[in-house]
Amino acid sequence: MKKSKLKIIKIGGNIIENEGQLDTFLKNFAAIEGLKILVHGGGKSATILADKLGIESKIIEGRRVTNQSTLDVVVMVYAGLINKNIVTKLQTHKCNAIGFTGADANLILAGKRPAKYIDYGFVGDIVNVNRQTIKQFLELGIKPVFCGITHDNLGQLLNTNADTIASEIAIAMSDFYEVELNYLFELKGVLQDIKDENSVITEINTKIYEELIDKHIISEGMLPKLQNCFKALEKGVEKVKIGNASLIEATDSLHTTLSL
Repeated sequence: MKKSKLKIIKIGGNIIENEGQLDTFLKNFAAIEGLKILVHGGGKSATILADKLGIESKIIEGRRVTNQSTLDVVVMVYAGLINKNIVTKLQTHKCNAIGFTGADANLILAGKRPAKYIDYGFVGDIVNVNRQTIKQFLELGIKPVFCGITHDNLGQLLNTNADTIASEIAIAMSDFYEVELNYLFELKGVLQDIKDENSVITEINTKIYEELIDKHIISEGMLPKLQNCFKALEKGVEKVKIGNASLIEATDSLHTTLSL
């Protein structure tokens, strides 16, 4: 039997910070037909609040180091302010959404990342996604909205990269659905030249990916994003695309498509 389609969209960067862009995106997200899941980041907002509170933000290789004070901030920002603001706006577009951390309904279980070469603190690596419960929400017509917070089932919340959450949910749900994963941020896609916003590399396969790494065209924050993309493809996700918010408005928008 042919699988139903499921679209999973992760937003971050300036889409979240710009109220006008966010409003437009959420209107377009609400208009997408069929099953859908939204995953959001919020690192810039967390950094702004941390600065106001006098808490230093430390980022290594595109990932946030999370001590207890930082964890308190990211939980407040991700699970509170951003998540509930998004859910509220979606309701105005008659999109019946519900916001989740990984702790809610035990949806995403993670383990604290071991301190090897770098101690990231209270950062979680995903162990399990409760695909059956997510499927039940989808079948009820509810649109899940996930933030970048998971838990370890021992009472500890964990900061978890939202790109990774989107990838792992996509992998888990590919058991039931034909999944398309979209990563949306402020750029039109993966750029050949970071100074030229239109230098989008429209197609990247594993061979091209390795070449781009060797040439240092892909590095820093983009590197873990693409690692998540290729893992999703290897584990059964049908399509992965990277671009800005116009990606869900028009099929001919400039963007990057990933393939094996």
